[in-house]
Amino acid sequence: PGGAKSRRRSPKAARIRVPMRIAVYPGSFDPMTNGHVDLVRRGCHIFDRVLVAVLCNTEKAPLFTVEERVQMTRDVFRREPKVKVKAFSGLLVDFLRAEKTNIVLRGLRVVSDFEYEFQMALMNRRLDPEVETVFLTPKEELSYLSSRLVKEVHRLGGNVSELVPSLVYRSLQKKLPNGKAT
Repeated sequence: PGGAKSRRRSPKAARIRVPMRIAVYPGSFDPMTNGHVDLVRRGCHIFDRVLVAVLCNTEKAPLFTVEERVQMTRDVFRREPKVKVKAFSGLLVDFLRAEKTNIVLRGLRVVSDFEYEFQMALMNRRLDPEVETVFLTPKEELSYLSSRLVKEVHRLGGNVSELVPSLVYRSLQKKLPNGKAT
């Protein structure tokens, strides 16, 4: 009415789909710490989905099997629909291609992390120029936290219950009751 043009969307415009922004957060997660959880949750504010990629690393002797780490991670994020969890091995760039994304999410805790993470980001970009790495820093109170440190303190009998999700802590107690390997 009144000569106003209709503002209907054309059928073609209605079919345009914006691709999901999926970030892959790779790591061994042996075990998943509250620092990892913080990073994944903050990544969910930036990306449409965060895919936690649990590395099958044959060079390390993990405390938990890859299946245990995948299941614990799924359990930690079971109420968070933006988080998916998969195991992977091989080159990260190959996994990214298979998952149809080019975004890597990584955490930088301290200055000493930067050199290693920077080298990895550059190598991934060298292997695939489309790969972009996004770095997030953890909450200040979690900046010292690492899986290696959690395992070491727990093995020595220290209390790590506030450093990992409760279900991870229960799993740690089963694997290393009272700080002693079973």
